[in-house]
Amino acid sequence: MAAPWRRPAQRVSSPVARRIIRLNNGFQLLFNLLWWMPVFYAYQRDAGLSDSQIFGIQSVYYIAFCLFEIPTGVVADRIGARNCLRAGAVVMTAANMAPVLAPSYTGFLVHFLAIAAGRSLTSGAASAYLYDGLRAEGADAHYLRAEGTARSLGLAAKVVCWPLVGPLMGLAPQTPYVLSAASAAGSLGCALALPHLAPRGGGTRPGASGRRGGTLLRDTGAALRALRASPWLPLLMVQGVAVFTLSRICQVNLFQPVLLEHGIGESTHGSVLAAMTVAEAVASARPQWLSRRMPPTLWVSLLSVALAAALAGTVLGGPWLVVALLCAFAAITGFVYPLQRKLVNDAIPANAPRATLLSVESIVDRGVCALAAVAAGAYLAAGRLDALLWQSAVVTGVLIPVLHLALHRLGPAGRRGRRRARRRADEGGPCPAEQPVPLPVDEGVAPHP
Repeated sequence: MAAPWRRPAQRVSSPVARRIIRLNNGFQLLFNLLWWMPVFYAYQRDAGLSDSQIFGIQSVYYIAFCLFEIPTGVVADRIGARNCLRAGAVVMTAANMAPVLAPSYTGFLVHFLAIAAGRSLTSGAASAYLYDGLRAEGADAHYLRAEGTARSLGLAAKVVCWPLVGPLMGLAPQTPYVLSAASAAGSLGCALALPHLAPRGGGTRPGASGRRGGTLLRDTGAALRALRASPWLPLLMVQGVAVFTLSRICQVNLFQPVLLEHGIGESTHGSVLAAMTVAEAVASARPQWLSRRMPPTLWVSLLSVALAAALAGTVLGGPWLVVALLCAFAAITGFVYPLQRKLVNDAIPANAPRATLLSVESIVDRGVCALAAVAAGAYLAAGRLDALLWQSAVVTGVLIPVLHLALHRLGPAGRRGRRRARRRADEGGPCPAEQPVPLPVDEGVAPHP
């Protein structure tokens, strides 16, 4: 029988699976619709914050995210991913109101700390719920497309909404934060409507309806044992660090400084960000466009290096080339995110605490981002933006090939991976979880309703 990811992605037949996909699309769209994103740097400058304060808050945000990730991932595996999504939406709604009530350094610090808490509650839980929900309905072949479509729709919403931020701020400066709070409240409605995932075989599946047995420490220990048992899984998590760090630092921290460095005024920043978002949305909706002649791990490695090269290339060009490279950067990001997420999800053993392990991945990503945000602030304060971009490209270009060689050696296709597979087969054990994940066949694909 063909593996689930090789089956042609026909129309989803299960009504429950279709409902999960629709509500996940709505949740991801509204939860991540941050109206203030294109203007938060200028907004904080207008509120009297310095560059060092702004980037310092960003570093605190990433560190806080790391600290919140493990407990929230474990909580999601115990109380259920659906309940965790609801809690995250409530926290995000309150977080977006903090700058309205206190437009000061303290207010923005509280704002980002609360966002870290809200996003950590949903970062692993959302993917775990979607993956387990579709698998329970026999629709796991649709996971990659569903993950990409949700991301694409969320990005498309930003394209529509972000150009309106400037005119709306003319009416009331706090409008982007109020609208962000309203969007988060809408995501709570989607989370409340998500169906309950019944456990299989009388047990309770991680990330679905909660884990009743054991303790928090036991669940954390189970996640650590899963990482220790499979060198493939932690390497896959580390593989995604370059993608996450480059995309996050570029699109959040360096987007406006790069444009200003090349004489692109603030009045056009919303349009540039909208163009980047269109490119990312189109690519996110079609990860199947990537050729199946190369394994997904190789695609992720190549696209990581391409991201760094595109960002470094902005140093050389004029305004139009900079915009084109930023759009290419966004498109590459759109292709690689769903693919990386599926690789990690498929490598997680069936009985392991999925949300906790996905939180571990987020901790690695955000920990590196915290260091990168501090470095970015120091480089910008010294007027060395070009050096930052070049050095990031060099580091990425050196480390990614080394990591890919390690993945190839330890993975299922490598010598050690084949040895582990033979040993498990001789012992009569289950098939290892760390299977290579071919890209799905894009034949007869009907759009999700």
